Amino acid sequence: MVFMGDRATLLETGRFVQRHARNAADEIIEAVPAVDAVVVDSTPRAGAVPDAGPDTEAETEAETEGRHRRAAERGDTDAMSALGALLLRRGDLDGAEPFLRAATAEGDRAAANNLGVLLHQRGYPDEAAGWWRVAAVAGSAPAAHALGRHHRERGDEPAAEYWLRQAAEQGHALGAYALADLLEHRSDVGAERWLRAAAEQGHREAAYRLALALERRATETLRGPHAYGPPAAAGRAGHAYDTAGRLRAAGAARDGEDRPTAPAPPRTGETGGTGPLAEAEQWFRQAAARGHRRAALHLGAILEQRGELKEAGRWYLSSAKEGEAKAACALGFLLRDAGDEESAAVWWLRAAQDGDGNAANALGALHAARGEQQTAERWYRAAMDAGDVNGAYNLGLLCAAQDRLPQAEQWYRRAAYAGHREAANALAVLLLQAGDAGGAEPWFSKAAEAGSVDAAFNLGIIHAGRDENRSALAWYERAAAAGHTEAALQVGIAALRDGDEQTAERHLRCAAGGGSAEAAFRLATLLDARRPEPGPVVLGAPVDQKTECEEWYERAAQQGHRRAQVRVGMLAAGRGDLTGAARWYREAAEAGSRNGAFNLGLLLAREGSEREAALWWTRAARAGHGRAALRLALLAARRGELSEGRKWCARAVELGPAEVAERAARLSEALHQELTA
Repeated sequence: MVFMGDRATLLETGRFVQRHARNAADEIIEAVPAVDAVVVDSTPRAGAVPDAGPDTEAETEAETEGRHRRAAERGDTDAMSALGALLLRRGDLDGAEPFLRAATAEGDRAAANNLGVLLHQRGYPDEAAGWWRVAAVAGSAPAAHALGRHHRERGDEPAAEYWLRQAAEQGHALGAYALADLLEHRSDVGAERWLRAAAEQGHREAAYRLALALERRATETLRGPHAYGPPAAAGRAGHAYDTAGRLRAAGAARDGEDRPTAPAPPRTGETGGTGPLAEAEQWFRQAAARGHRRAALHLGAILEQRGELKEAGRWYLSSAKEGEAKAACALGFLLRDAGDEESAAVWWLRAAQDGDGNAANALGALHAARGEQQTAERWYRAAMDAGDVNGAYNLGLLCAAQDRLPQAEQWYRRAAYAGHREAANALAVLLLQAGDAGGAEPWFSKAAEAGSVDAAFNLGIIHAGRDENRSALAWYERAAAAGHTEAALQVGIAALRDGDEQTAERHLRCAAGGGSAEAAFRLATLLDARRPEPGPVVLGAPVDQKTECEEWYERAAQQGHRRAQVRVGMLAAGRGDLTGAARWYREAAEAGSRNGAFNLGLLLAREGSEREAALWWTRAARAGHGRAALRLALLAARRGELSEGRKWCARAVELGPAEVAERAARLSEALHQELTA
């Protein structure tokens, strides 16, 4: 039980005052329900001389009580009030009441307040309110606070506001906080002023709520009113998709979705402790330093986003030790990211056992990655039981990975009906793969409207497959605007087709920057077409540095793009770098590029390796390269293998192009004449 009071008289109660000064304001907010709040006011009467304090700091509570009791028996009003407060704090209501009534009869306002507290605890709230009113009218801020809360609990908000304002304006921290809570409930803009007043007096809950208000306002200013909320899933993965338009579906179990996050980074001018976000952080820090576990959690999230992981971990640890499951979960993620999976699992287990579904999902993902499917499924079910819809989604992913498609569909449906957008997308992909296009499209639409970027991209693929190019482009543009790499590529290709090079370049740069090899190749081709024709090569002239288009070609080539590899080989050969050219041609040829095989053959033939060149030309010709077939025909003719030469001539005529077919036809006729001569 917690007692509050005016410092002047409570100094006479010895060590009790020291405990109160440290903890009471915080404990009454967190541990004591509003109806049962015990507020002790021990301010002496006007003109009264307080009794001397304890002779030594080591004076025991019994000695303090004895001294007050002796003074009270001599009729000292202040001693009766202080003794009543001491007994009330101890829970001795029968012993406290006579002293408090006697002091109240002598006009002691603190005794009147504390008598109200005593009667409230005995179950006489209306009589208690009467004594609180007496004390409040006499100027007692604690009594005004108690009276205001009494009226609020009975629904009389005007009276509650009046008395709470009386307490707040006297500098009473709890009164200021209660007034702010009342005003905030009514969406009154004056709430922040009183939250700030309470926070400045050390009220930790007020500091926390003030920080939340500042952060929310600053975040809405920076990102818009609808951008504030939890982040995307941590650790989420998905199947790859290609430029041919394969649908994308989620493919790896996620470890969770609700890691605490700070808002977006501040604008210029809001760093260095001057903006509202910086002020919010200061109030979070103040509340956390006073033991507010949720403030510590939030502060840890801010620091983590800023990259100050060591300090973030300390605050997460502080909050987790106080029983905050979300902090234990966040600490687990921090440890996991640092490579300490064993310690991460310990904190996730602690959070999951306290009902944190996000931590249960993380444990499920951890066990799934280890191949412990049954344990993973158990934790995903625990997450689902904790109300985390990700649990059902992850169960669907787990079943899909094991080809248990009916069960996967069941779990996807459960999560999708609960509003999980990625589950809706995954369900649609599953239905489409089963041939139910009619059932899939509504789920794609639902997921896309809920913000699923993958679903928007998939809708683009569906409309493109029906030759509904305008609708397809609209969905691609929507996905591209959200950062979808392959959607940006499709928009870029459409812009190229329409002749809008500026738009095409912008989207191709986005897609190439996102890792699309095809986009990098197309961007390089676009830039290459703008380059002026190179002048004649001058012996001894310095080699030009690589152009931007060549850098994009190389980026695509390094990602295995065969056409880019051939192009990089050609550029290297043009610079005289035959070794580099051969390396890129060979990579492309071994990956199945007929142009790469043909060019590699040319390079080898030039170096005198005609036999190896013939092997690569043969591979290219069999893959449909007409020029390679013609080269093989010429090679056979030089060797006197006339029948072999005519065979390759026929292949070259068949494959073309026209000039190759014409040359092959003439060569074939000459070989025929020689054969029949």
